[in-house]
Amino acid sequence: MIASLRMYEWPEMRRSLNKYWQLIKYELLESGLSAPESLDLMLNEKDAWMHPNLVLGHTCGMPYRKFLYNKVSLIGTPNFGIMGCPAGYYNSVFITNIQDNRSDLIEFKNSVFAYNMENSQSGLAAAFDHTQKIGFWFSNRLISGGHTKSSKLVANGQAAIACLDSVSWRLLQRYSLIGEKLKVIAETKPSPGLPYISAIGYNSKIHFYAIKRAIKNLDMIDKKVLGIIDLEWISKDTYLEVSNPPSSATYGD
Repeated sequence: MIASLRMYEWPEMRRSLNKYWQLIKYELLESGLSAPESLDLMLNEKDAWMHPNLVLGHTCGMPYRKFLYNKVSLIGTPNFGIMGCPAGYYNSVFITNIQDNRSDLIEFKNSVFAYNMENSQSGLAAAFDHTQKIGFWFSNRLISGGHTKSSKLVANGQAAIACLDSVSWRLLQRYSLIGEKLKVIAETKPSPGLPYISAIGYNSKIHFYAIKRAIKNLDMIDKKVLGIIDLEWISKDTYLEVSNPPSSATYGD
């Protein structure tokens, strides 16, 4: 059995993340469930999500609604307290180089747009939905492999614009000098945040309340480091209502 919480995992956060897991583990054990001693730091995200003995995982809304929703149990959604978003929701920000004088998003329609991966809600789906509503989609697109990598491409001038979720933007500003080279020029509408999941067969309700208790018992320093406020319930149907961009929205037209 494994537990994997790698969606927001900066080295500076690892100590607090491990303490968070120890609290969750304690609550699960107290509830009569088994749990691994420590978080798995080796498996890639998709392998962790599909692991038959996944006790706790953290996924993104788009892979959940595209291929995970009927293969895993939905536990709940951490609330990161994003300003202007309902509890458990988040949004994305379009970031550009601070030296770029353009201020209107549509001015970037022919520029290189960097996004983290093809199954990303925050990096691709939210960006596609937002730009389609104002009448365009980026004609030049580049897959970076991660939000931090997208940000580096923009900071270094290899891409003109990128879209990343507001939690990642918060962490980038806190832990990386790259954030000083970037600015936000637009924000997307809120969507359901990144949900916690487990393998099918675990009692989601027990998991939900165990995690809520763990969050409550986090000390203030660790809460601030992780940025987590509480655990919310957002239904499967709510996740599935969010639209997916067409395949042409990724690399090809």
